[in-house]
Amino acid sequence: MTTTTVRPYRPADHGAGRRLWSELVDRRRSLYPGGSGPDPGDFEEYLTRLDLSGVWVADHPDHGVVGFVGLILDGRAGRVEPVVVAEPLRGAGVGRDLLAHVADQARRRGMRRLTVTPDARNVDALRCLHGAGYDVLSAVQLTLDLAGRPADEAAELDLHGLRFRV
Repeated sequence: MTTTTVRPYRPADHGAGRRLWSELVDRRRSLYPGGSGPDPGDFEEYLTRLDLSGVWVADHPDHGVVGFVGLILDGRAGRVEPVVVAEPLRGAGVGRDLLAHVADQARRRGMRRLTVTPDARNVDALRCLHGAGYDVLSAVQLTLDLAGRPADEAAELDLHGLRFRV
């Protein structure tokens, strides 16, 4: 059980939000070396998105802001983007608290569904999301690796009898 409180993002949270965004960038780069992804400077751009419906933070009494989640509007649906938890507190329930909060906010706004697009190699995130109720596989995004990077044999997935690298 976590001791965090989920509350709306405030301008005073900017430094912590930027630090968490950098952790997100570093994590994605560690999962996909040489790949593209968000840039540390994209946090400010994210906060000014016109389709951003809300941002909430997980506030810990001893550590301050240790996570955040955003809700992007997509018609009558919403997209959770991103979910970030500070590395030392991953696995402590902070992510599930944030996901429960954003789901409640989406229900209050009359949204019909929420989607989230985790990195396929981020097994911890997949487990957290599945545990939070995200158990409907609604889309698959495929990539043609034009750089010809070697396959990671340990990271594969079978889907409908087809084998994919992740």
